[in-house]
Amino acid sequence: MQRCGVDEVSDAFDADEEISLLLVRRDSQNPGVARLRAIAEERGIPVREGSSSDVWRMARDTHDETPEVLALVGRNPDASLEEVLERGGLVWMLAGARYPVNIGFTIRTAEVSGADAVFVDCQLNHSERKAALRASMKAHRFMPVHWVDGSQAIDSAKASGFRVIAVEDSGQADPWDADLTGDVMLIVGGEHDGIPDDMLAASDLVVRIPMSGFVPSYNLQAPMAVVAIEAQRQRADGD
Repeated sequence: MQRCGVDEVSDAFDADEEISLLLVRRDSQNPGVARLRAIAEERGIPVREGSSSDVWRMARDTHDETPEVLALVGRNPDASLEEVLERGGLVWMLAGARYPVNIGFTIRTAEVSGADAVFVDCQLNHSERKAALRASMKAHRFMPVHWVDGSQAIDSAKASGFRVIAVEDSGQADPWDADLTGDVMLIVGGEHDGIPDDMLAASDLVVRIPMSGFVPSYNLQAPMAVVAIEAQRQRADGD
């Protein structure tokens, strides 16, 4: 969740919200921003500087001018895998994707839709991982992204009380008929091979995205976006 601008961030501090990061416009001369920065530093909250264009891209509501400070609330981007699972919430597993740009787009979709973390089980070298994070608009700055062994991550999630729901065209239910609230791991598969059989077998439910065209599949991030938005809707209704 984002708090945008001096007034919102000040209110968040006053309400003792769980602020985990400040993003401050590098050229800000605003005394209010300096005060918020001092509070953050006193409380051990990381402060990162960004250019005006960087902050503008990240801001929820810019109107006619770029805000000078943004706060990340309720999610620690530096949380370990164990800390993510202990906290609970909604996490995504990306299993077997091959293309860094597609992987980056899915990471960005997860962050924008309010996911608590993304686990990536893909065979990428160091430069390909960097390309994926660039394509995500560097969303890993604001949400944990862990490169994992998928089967082990599923086992850990289940041991922590998560339900595991796969998104696959062989699914038994539409996303809007599935319960996407509570502690949930959602799995999407790679572009060619889909979700591995062992991960499908370990899933508590498999949901499908309806298709009615001639071409037999969506691009990777499209079904993910459908499920992400439906999960966001259900979880907002439950608040």
